[in-house]
Amino acid sequence: MTSIRHFPATYPLPDWRNFGVMLRVLLGVNFLTLLAALVQALTLDQWLGRFVEMAALVEPLLLLVLGLLAALRDQLRRLALRLGQVVVVVLVMLLALAQQIYWQSLGFAEGSVVRVMLLSGAMSALVLLYFELRARAFSPAQAEARLAALNARIRPHFLFNSLNAVLSLIRARPQQAEAALESLSDLFRAAMRDPAELVSLADEIALGQQYMALEKLRLGERLTVNWQIAGDFSQTPIPPLMLQPLLENAVYHGVEPAAAGGEVLVRVVRQGDQLHLLIANPTCGQTPRAVGNQMALANIRERLALYYDLEARLDIVAGDETYEVRIILPWQTLRP
Repeated sequence: MTSIRHFPATYPLPDWRNFGVMLRVLLGVNFLTLLAALVQALTLDQWLGRFVEMAALVEPLLLLVLGLLAALRDQLRRLALRLGQVVVVVLVMLLALAQQIYWQSLGFAEGSVVRVMLLSGAMSALVLLYFELRARAFSPAQAEARLAALNARIRPHFLFNSLNAVLSLIRARPQQAEAALESLSDLFRAAMRDPAELVSLADEIALGQQYMALEKLRLGERLTVNWQIAGDFSQTPIPPLMLQPLLENAVYHGVEPAAAGGEVLVRVVRQGDQLHLLIANPTCGQTPRAVGNQMALANIRERLALYYDLEARLDIVAGDETYEVRIILPWQTLRP
């Protein structure tokens, strides 16, 4: 089963295909180039011009290096950490050497080839050091502890609302109450999962359907759920308890305050290399009880950051009649 132990932030050697890693490398190298331009410029007026000149040489090399390292990511990760870091530095230096020789042959560059190689090697070593220190800061143990704390915030609301739904049925409809208790036991089991482990999206959808069935028993005809699930997601990983808090918010903030109730729309679809999730509920002209809603959304945003770094996104679209939560995740498959 895939877990947070397999995610980019916990590796000392970066995942060169991760968007967050690429962005940090681009910003870090350009910042170092900016500092180098400041050192070489005779005056502050010449600083920007010198940076542009240096960037014209650095950017093509940087993009080439990122592309090569992304292609070799799996091979590099099979190596021991120090050996992998040495290989990365050597690759950067060789590419810098090749580029410098090429630019000099065209008359576009001057200076010592050895100096260019040493500077590129030093810059790559600093970048690798940053990622190693960052990996230590986001060690699996610390990340798992953080996830456990975040999940603990969800459970009281989750279980309290579910228990209320069952209690409302015990006297009036005992058979339905028994079935609801069986569903509730599954919800308890899900709440007790290891927060570091990913689950299949199909299981998370089934859990959400059980939760909404409980709410349907409580709210009756006031609640309608429209499930639009396009595809088989049995091998698609997702953080646990990702859909349920959003469904709970949709019922609590959108359907329950309205006298006539309303419909909750749940749409799950794959688009290319991305997974799109949409949960929409009516606003019904009501003032949203925003404190609990924003806490749950901030909770999910933080968990997405721990799992996916910058590759996941949560957006809110609040209209006059509908309130939508949109989540975009990178498409993945469960590891054995």
